[in-house]
Amino acid sequence: MPVDTKRVRGPEESQSPLLFVAGDAGPSSVPGKAGSLGRARARADGRSAAEPRPVFARAGLVSQADGSVYAECGLSKLLCAVYGPRESDRKEERRLSGATLGCEFRFAPFSCKKRAAWIQGNLEKEYSLIMEQSLQPAICLHKYPRSQIEVYVMVLENDGSTLAAALTCASIALAEAGIEMFDMVVGCSLRQCGDDSLLDPTAAEEYSAASSQAVNNGSLTVALLPTLNQISGLVSKGEWEEQTSVEAIKACIEGCQKLYSVVQQCLTKSVKRKIPQLVSKD
Repeated sequence: MPVDTKRVRGPEESQSPLLFVAGDAGPSSVPGKAGSLGRARARADGRSAAEPRPVFARAGLVSQADGSVYAECGLSKLLCAVYGPRESDRKEERRLSGATLGCEFRFAPFSCKKRAAWIQGNLEKEYSLIMEQSLQPAICLHKYPRSQIEVYVMVLENDGSTLAAALTCASIALAEAGIEMFDMVVGCSLRQCGDDSLLDPTAAEEYSAASSQAVNNGSLTVALLPTLNQISGLVSKGEWEEQTSVEAIKACIEGCQKLYSVVQQCLTKSVKRKIPQLVSKD
């Protein structure tokens, strides 16, 4: 029977996320402070305007994948799996000097209030393309000629800012797979609605901002290489004033730097778990 390589394979065993919270001393909380975009009403979850949500990430949960990570950003839950590098299936891709990167972003049918379909929609295709363009500058593709790397992201629960969270998850999974990278990729989103600027917005905040008729109304997602301090991807939608857009980009960069410590912790714990296994094999 042929193997279905286009679907994210789930773990062989299902385990409660509470086990990982207890084993890794709970979710990694990211403190924040109000910055230049602090003109916002009190948020429902008690955060300040420039404060990202607490993040929990655990790598290596999908045993069939070369690299994987499960992450919770507030109430948003994502699973990412990476396969490769492996020999390319297409002859034209084998002639390339470096590897080809393929990304697939999907919403689970039960992840949203409005039921999603198994067929990939336009928004999912758009997010897949953005992920591919944002991750390519961070990967040493020239080290893997005539090969392909596949990244699959499944959103298990959607509570806003899923594209930014998917970029961070994919970066962790790529590093966990042992793929050489110039730097990690960390994503952060911001929602502007008039004078209100909300970093890492929830689904409710995204919906309320989208229904507003304010002049300054837009959304922004930044993908940052934190060590190199370079932006690998930027997606902007809606209407922006020039000064407001500059402040929004700066706020997203600061948010990415705050989240970078969570990425480092996740990879450090993953390496520590692998060391005893490697020693026992020797």
